[in-house]
Amino acid sequence: MSSRAKAALVASFAISGAIIWGVHYQQHKEREDMFQGVLRDDERRRAKMRRRQEDFQESQRKREVYESTQTVVSGKGSSHP
Repeated sequence: MSSRAKAALVASFAISGAIIWGVHYQQHKEREDMFQGVLRDDERRRAKMRRRQEDFQESQRKREVYESTQTVVSGKGSSHP
């Protein structure tokens, strides 16, 4: 085998190896990025649930205050002018 052919073979192995390594690195990086997205989504969901719970507790507190200061009439068929 001539030295030119050997050089071409070595170069093709090196380029192929670099391409394969690059693809694997890119896949690994994409997997990490996707996982970070899942973590962000989970944190957003937890924050949303906390806000909803806080809003519910505030609503319950307001209801208790209103019911303690106002007369609550529960009647069907009562007409309001």
